[in-house]
Amino acid sequence: MSNPLIGRIVRRLRQEQGMTQQKLASRLGISTSYLNLIEHDQRGVTATLLIKLTEILQVDLAALSGSDERQIEQALRETFADPLLGTAPVPESEAQLLAASAPAAAQAILGLYRAFQAVREETGGITLPSGRKILLPNEETRDFFHQHANHFPEIETAAEALGAELPAASLGMNHALAERLRQKHGLVVSVGPLPGALRIYDPAARHLRLSEILPRESRGFQMAFQLGLLEGRDLIEPIVKAAAMTTPDAASLLRIGLINYFAGAILMPYAPFLAAAASLRHDVEHLAMRFGVSFEQACHRLSTLQRKGARGVPMFFLRVDPAGNVSKRFSAAGFPFARFGGNCPRWVIYAAFAAPGSVRVQIAQLPDGATYLCFARTIVAPAAHWGEPPATRVVAMGCEIGRASEFVYADGIEIEPATVGIGLSCRLCDRPDCRSRAFPPLAHRLNLDIATTSASPYRFEPARSGAIAGDVSRKR
Repeated sequence: MSNPLIGRIVRRLRQEQGMTQQKLASRLGISTSYLNLIEHDQRGVTATLLIKLTEILQVDLAALSGSDERQIEQALRETFADPLLGTAPVPESEAQLLAASAPAAAQAILGLYRAFQAVREETGGITLPSGRKILLPNEETRDFFHQHANHFPEIETAAEALGAELPAASLGMNHALAERLRQKHGLVVSVGPLPGALRIYDPAARHLRLSEILPRESRGFQMAFQLGLLEGRDLIEPIVKAAAMTTPDAASLLRIGLINYFAGAILMPYAPFLAAAASLRHDVEHLAMRFGVSFEQACHRLSTLQRKGARGVPMFFLRVDPAGNVSKRFSAAGFPFARFGGNCPRWVIYAAFAAPGSVRVQIAQLPDGATYLCFARTIVAPAAHWGEPPATRVVAMGCEIGRASEFVYADGIEIEPATVGIGLSCRLCDRPDCRSRAFPPLAHRLNLDIATTSASPYRFEPARSGAIAGDVSRKR
């Protein structure tokens, strides 16, 4: 959050557990009046008190860090900034307060806004040449994974049990997966030409066909996915049903995502992968080689290490194409992705396209001062035939700067001189001198002077105190 309201979070958690101020203060060993000051963010919280709070409230430090509230606050800011809502400027302090004190109410507002977005798209937004209007369910699926911290303990347990039965050490993982499919399910795996597809499963013929253009690690993942489909269905279907997705498409996307999760947990067992990540200091390329997976698969697995009592470093994960379209994203590190617009062009994810195959590193600082170690690398899917451009994307990850020493990518970097100021998106960024700005900020009035050409494409006036956005149509 812009200014973490940890006191508000403590008060909400206390009230959710039905605990009085007096009782919590007594267990903390402080006075009720002092706790009251903390809950109103008029006193700081010491490290000792933080540890006691996690034990008494039975939460981890991440729950008190404000990372979830930061995500909610950012989504609220974007929502309130939509000029089509026709609202008066909403003070930033109110967005903070709502995110910290009433996250359920904030989520309800965001849900209503998503419904509004869907209706807007249905009535005049995404229209195919045929005239048919479509809605994309990916945001609903992303929200589900975020709400579960991208971690599913029951799937981890089942995948670990299955993985323990695979003779991977003696046969190699791919061979072990193929043998499991053959011996337990009577399913034959073959690799060969497969025009227009990468994987085809014929349940009647008990035949799994994989495209010859798939690299070895992708073949292994597809076989692990098939095992998840066959042996994880009874576990995954209740999760999909309980999620109560609003459309069949969203439910299908969720099902595929959970099976992918199952496959990743087979190939990269939790405890060994967590230990390797720590010992290798999160050298993703080395991790990928050790577990026989791709760079992207190793990155995605790092974002799922959220087991209670054995958590990895909280990280964000993002996959983006050259046009700026985000196809995957998740943040356990509190990085506030823009939900309804593009990313900052100064961010390292776009510089990575200029250096294919190499890891690019950046110390990125948001306008509120939050700073992250970010690293990014291109991934290239093979072209199906000569002349077809290969699908090139960038996978990016990052953590809060306080954990940077746990990553090889921070070696040799002087944090302060190397820090680059970025924004969430041009429409939400307050930086006045950005040469890369593509759009004017929603929260400011333009200050155009025909006699002056500035370095930034858009000059603007400072926002009114406390305002984060307003009705743009009234300002112009």
